[in-house]
Amino acid sequence: MKIVAWLASALSGLDPAPKPIDSAKPPVVVVHGIHATAKDMTRLVRALRADGREVFAPTLTPNDGTASIEELAKQLDAAIAEHVKRGPFDLIGYSMGGVVTRYYLQRLDGLKKVRRYVTLSAPHHGTILARMNWGAGGKEMRRDSALLAELNSAADGLRAVAFTSFWTPTDLIIVPARSSEMPQAHNVRAWGLGHFSFIFEPRCIRRVVAALK
Repeated sequence: MKIVAWLASALSGLDPAPKPIDSAKPPVVVVHGIHATAKDMTRLVRALRADGREVFAPTLTPNDGTASIEELAKQLDAAIAEHVKRGPFDLIGYSMGGVVTRYYLQRLDGLKKVRRYVTLSAPHHGTILARMNWGAGGKEMRRDSALLAELNSAADGLRAVAFTSFWTPTDLIIVPARSSEMPQAHNVRAWGLGHFSFIFEPRCIRRVVAALK
């Protein structure tokens, strides 16, 4: 979302400066959500770099829900193959990016490459608001989505990685908010600025960075 990207970029100047890359720490791949780009993740990316992390944040297109989750996950797979040269790496998926990254892990053999996996306000069990999106990817984030049912039926495979799912009761995009919880994950509840808490609010971002340690 343009306003979120602009605010994240403007406020990132208040965040800690990046540190030299610590080669002892795994790289981190950060995946944005619907109607967003890598720029929306600026504050989170900057916080990770301040922790000495090498960070890759691709922009997947189209980002409006018209592309299927499979299509976006294949874009992600190709981008990782091209840009992430050492592993295993840590993976973060925000909002729709949480579903895209799950497809990557569960369907595209990503589990073999990932050390820690973190989702932020992800619609693991769908969201009522996806009824407003008639694109292929939008439909796949609905509560009765066949794709989510299939991914969730095989979700025990996610136990192969250290999986943390952050969610907030104030989320008005993921409805119900507890749709972000997964039995295979360490579920972390945080109070903050709704759906944007984990990419925008410093207190929440620090918890995300800490989850990768």
